Amino acid sequence: AQQGHIREKIYGKQKIYFADQVRPGPGTGPGPGAAPAPLTRRLPQEKLPAASDAELRGLDQDIAALSAKVQALQQSCRHMEAELKDLNSSMTTPEMAKEIAELQKDCASYAEKLEKIKSATNHVTPEEKEKVCSEQKLYCREWRRRKRMATELLDAILEGYPKSKKQFFEEVGIETDEEHNATLPAAV
Repeated sequence: AQQGHIREKIYGKQKIYFADQVRPGPGTGPGPGAAPAPLTRRLPQEKLPAASDAELRGLDQDIAALSAKVQALQQSCRHMEAELKDLNSSMTTPEMAKEIAELQKDCASYAEKLEKIKSATNHVTPEEKEKVCSEQKLYCREWRRRKRMATELLDAILEGYPKSKKQFFEEVGIETDEEHNATLPAAV
């Protein structure tokens, strides 16, 4: 900073250092075996050539044209990336052929199964089906009612029992639905 190559600016308690904006002197350009050019002349802003209005308008038009070109290229790039993503996520021809063969095989097995069902002579009549469904509802209702009664009775006994519920069940020999993974069917 003392030699003039780096400038220092102080903002409150902070110091910022940056390269000094200078230009090499005339005739001191780098050549073969030449030493680096000393940084001697500053470029004051007053000596910079001013651009005319026509040049500025031309530069603005160039900037606008290049910006439009950049936007068009970015849009094209986004479109191509989306297309590439679609192509990468789709199946290849051999994968598609394999999938079609598997689906045709499944379809044939389902058609055969359907034919067997249609040709069977031991169909269940609607009356038999209704009878079985009503019996299932009756048995499930009874199961729920008995389970609720047993739970209420056991809870009443356990109120005065000194040990845990699990220990009581082991001593008495009670097996729960949960131990045997038995669940009530959903109400129909």
